[in-house]
Amino acid sequence: MRVLIVKVSSLGDVIHTLPAVTDAHQAHRDLVFDWVVEENFVEVPAWHPAVDRVIPIALRRWRHNLLKSSTKTEFRAFKQELQAVHYDLVIDAQGLIKSGIISRLSHGLTIGLSDRTIREPLATLFYNKVYSVPWTEHAVDRVRQLFSRALQHSYNKNVVDYGINLECISGGEPAPVRRQVVFLHGTTWATKHWPEMYWRHLAQIAAAANYDILLPWGNETERQRAQFIARDNNRVTVLDRTSLTGLAGHILQSQGVIAVDTGLGHLSAALNKPTISLYGATNPDLSGTFGANQLHLNSSLACAPCVKKTCTYTGQGFSDDFEDQPFAVTPPCFATHKPDTVWQQFEQLIGT
Repeated sequence: MRVLIVKVSSLGDVIHTLPAVTDAHQAHRDLVFDWVVEENFVEVPAWHPAVDRVIPIALRRWRHNLLKSSTKTEFRAFKQELQAVHYDLVIDAQGLIKSGIISRLSHGLTIGLSDRTIREPLATLFYNKVYSVPWTEHAVDRVRQLFSRALQHSYNKNVVDYGINLECISGGEPAPVRRQVVFLHGTTWATKHWPEMYWRHLAQIAAAANYDILLPWGNETERQRAQFIARDNNRVTVLDRTSLTGLAGHILQSQGVIAVDTGLGHLSAALNKPTISLYGATNPDLSGTFGANQLHLNSSLACAPCVKKTCTYTGQGFSDDFEDQPFAVTPPCFATHKPDTVWQQFEQLIGT
């Protein structure tokens, strides 16, 4: 039996789908998956042994170059690859109009969530069969429920296995765990960013505790932030820009991870690494890092979580002072996440 998964983005959403693949593979050993995913994330499905063929799509790049002949050529090649196989089932695990269209372009019976339990209800126009899954469940459980009902198997909700073949990441050799911590400081919304001065102070605390600190980055802004955090601290390494597999290797060799609300935090959770995740404007209840050894630090500010990309707080301001450099804590909901407290929580987490 061959099933096509349509879950194209984002990184966290793609990772959230892996436990459902594990459940299905354990219940149906003859089941094989193909997966349509954004080109930037093709490494992730390939880590799972139940995934045979990863079909890359470049929607994010194509939408900026719709009229170019190269875009049309690439789309035709994608469509040809997509339609090369007739699938027993096509599961749209994304629930968007774009993923619904991709599902319909393929050859097979299309499955998705019902219009009352989906982000974009019009996507259901592209499905042959729908299932209702409560909004109150975490994103990981919602996908697991969809797969279990579509493929008719049960699963243990209390056991979460992302199913990643660690040899794909470590190159076949066991990854030695070193006295190091990874700071995942990059994210998308301005309201998700922990203050740079807090990161810098946290790096000083970690160094004083005899830890090496690794700082990845994905764009120029993140690189400059990493350099600021690392300044005058010889225990901090600003990593070269690397692939997801390369970063996963660094995470595997670390004692743990401290992260903001970012897709890479979900990668750490999937690798079963102790992870402190800092939440201010966003709410981890339905889409936070999921699995063992995960600790969410939520803001205690009255307006949090506002789930807004731009802070509209008008109450009392918050400021702090490190290295004789007074600064305003922005966004203010992160004033409740002091570096000293974060590190204490981290040491407790890795100690357990």
